[in-house]
Amino acid sequence: MAYGSLQDIVETGNSRGIPFWKVILLDDMNERSVTQEESIKTMGKMWSAMLEAGTGYDGTLMSKSRLVGGMGAQMEEYRKNREPLCGDFMAKVISQALQMGESNACMKRIVAAPTAGACGVLPAVLIPLSIEKKIPDEKVLEALYVAAGIGQVIASRAFIAGAAGGCQAEIGTASSMAAGALVHLQDGTSEQIIQAAAMALKNLLGLVCDPVAGLVEVPCVKRNVIGAVNALSCADMALAGISSRIPPDQVIDAMKEIGESMHVSLRETGEGGVANTPAGREIAQRLGM
Repeated sequence: MAYGSLQDIVETGNSRGIPFWKVILLDDMNERSVTQEESIKTMGKMWSAMLEAGTGYDGTLMSKSRLVGGMGAQMEEYRKNREPLCGDFMAKVISQALQMGESNACMKRIVAAPTAGACGVLPAVLIPLSIEKKIPDEKVLEALYVAAGIGQVIASRAFIAGAAGGCQAEIGTASSMAAGALVHLQDGTSEQIIQAAAMALKNLLGLVCDPVAGLVEVPCVKRNVIGAVNALSCADMALAGISSRIPPDQVIDAMKEIGESMHVSLRETGEGGVANTPAGREIAQRLGM
């Protein structure tokens, strides 16, 4: 990617009179030597795969470990039969995030966005919103370019793997990508996009990666919910004109610093955090992990 900062993307768009997503589209065309049609077609396949994963959820499946499965169905049942405290739309988002995370744990086809462990965040906000507001696929693809650009900058300035920087690098990045995508879908400016991304990442700084028994199931699946809900709140703040006091790219740099400072036990090794609780150790022993 030609851009080493979110600010570079904004400034390039402003100087050329094009939106954030178009800057990323042109960069993809240049980097992969493809036409605009080819680039958009590839992104379209990503969106189709997300939609298929969303509609293909099976609430009767359990992961091999039996640690997760059915929660997405439980949430959907709750949404339909009671009035959720957070409202119907947010309940749909929560349900979708759980379903995607569980599908990943059950070895079904998902889209890593940016990783498999954080696969539920982006589709959890995009699918319900696109249905609720009848957003055309073309607009959703633009939002995916926005998300991709944010993710690429974070990957280049810091990291997106839990093994490198903790769960802040996975769910935090996914939440940041989703927040920016949401702002675009609500016709926000490029500046609002990166402010939403910054606030979403900042809210999850320090989040450790502590998978029980080393499996991307507990607490990972439920953290997708937090990433999605966080993205929605940050998008709304940015659209309201609220901004991060710390510049977006500096927030990314802070995430890198924090990740590098984390003890190895808190970086996907399954040795610390909730993985090291009595219950966590008992599960690992039972599974022979």
